[in-house]
Amino acid sequence: MKISATVTLKKEVLDPQGKVVSQTLKNMGYKNIVNVRQGKYFDIELDETDKEKAKKIAEEICKKLLTNIVIEDYTINLK
Repeated sequence: MKISATVTLKKEVLDPQGKVVSQTLKNMGYKNIVNVRQGKYFDIELDETDKEKAKKIAEEICKKLLTNIVIEDYTINLK
């Protein structure tokens, strides 16, 4: 089963990389940019057919390795 996990900074956490991208886009002429937030995206393939088990494994992976749960949130999508 294929899973995607998207990790983003929590809304209350400052995002300096997002700020730089936002400012650069404005400098390039994209004046309608309001905000940019940077994140991470992972594609994971599991040898598992049960959706609930796959989601539980993905949750564990996100909590133990892919995110810093103090400052980051994540979403999981089963494909």
